[in-house]
Amino acid sequence: MSTVETAPPVVAAQREGSVLQNALHLQRRYPIMQAIALVIVFVYGAMTLDGLASASSIRSILVLASLAGLAACGQTMLILMGGFDMSVSGFIVGGALVVTSLTAKYHISFAVALIGALVAAGLIGSMAGQICHRFNIQPLIVTLATGAIAVGVVQVQTGGTLAGGAPEWLSRLTSPAAKTFGIGIPPLVVLWAAVAIAMTIFLHRTVGGRRLMATGANSRAAEFSLVRTRRVWTMAFAFSAMAAVLVGVLLAGFAGSVDATLGNPYLFQSVAAVIVGGTVFGGPGDYARTVLGALFLTVLTTVLIGHGASAADQQILYGAIILIAVTVYGRDRALRDRV
Repeated sequence: MSTVETAPPVVAAQREGSVLQNALHLQRRYPIMQAIALVIVFVYGAMTLDGLASASSIRSILVLASLAGLAACGQTMLILMGGFDMSVSGFIVGGALVVTSLTAKYHISFAVALIGALVAAGLIGSMAGQICHRFNIQPLIVTLATGAIAVGVVQVQTGGTLAGGAPEWLSRLTSPAAKTFGIGIPPLVVLWAAVAIAMTIFLHRTVGGRRLMATGANSRAAEFSLVRTRRVWTMAFAFSAMAAVLVGVLLAGFAGSVDATLGNPYLFQSVAAVIVGGTVFGGPGDYARTVLGALFLTVLTTVLIGHGASAADQQILYGAIILIAVTVYGRDRALRDRV
């Protein structure tokens, strides 16, 4: 008579717990769930929506994802550092108005207007970083104020006008139908790819990137390691403001016109792309996760709109996805507790 040996319930539970822990550990290292979710949503959309898998549709999706990903560029750095930027929408509108309304009003060239906008944004952004670090004020409050200041300064210069038209060449540059050196890839997508590579190299292969990561992991430990954390905060906030201005310029060309609501969707998308991608406040994370998050949100939005989902439905689903992402990554110990 043979007997079948079975593992005790306690051992079986330990094995299941170990498998789950290993899976969560792997997920924290690599955005596997996000990649799988992106593929599933795209395949579902391709099967249920005519033309979603066509070349023109894919180009449009990539252009929209590029705008969201570029808007999340500075946000990624600030969230890795433990900060937050609510001024993204304000700087987007300000940047768009400078290169549309102000160029026409003062008859200045596009290059001069862009340089002026970048310098002003850098100064305002660096001021926000200084205030947040020096007086230990929540970036949420400070960046709300600096975003309003950015729009207000431009509005004063335009005489209260919050509308403008983009030059034709800029509209062609940001069009999904545009080609890059004769290749059927939109220039905006190529630009995003270049930025993604540059951001990855900066965060993982440069001294500045390591200092930013160290500041987010543990600010006091970074100070003891001779990292000037106030300078890191200042430069990061300045970069975020300048990046938002450049996104505003691109959005002016993509939308063809500028109004006060131009940057509103990208404030939420910039935050959602970072968090859904798996980057948490104070680290760990990187821009590659943000790229994946932007792609996932863009494809999901396209599929939802194709199936007739309202804006309210989209917001509910976005909120649920963010909660899931925060729950998964929030269970891990904060990076500062491991340093």
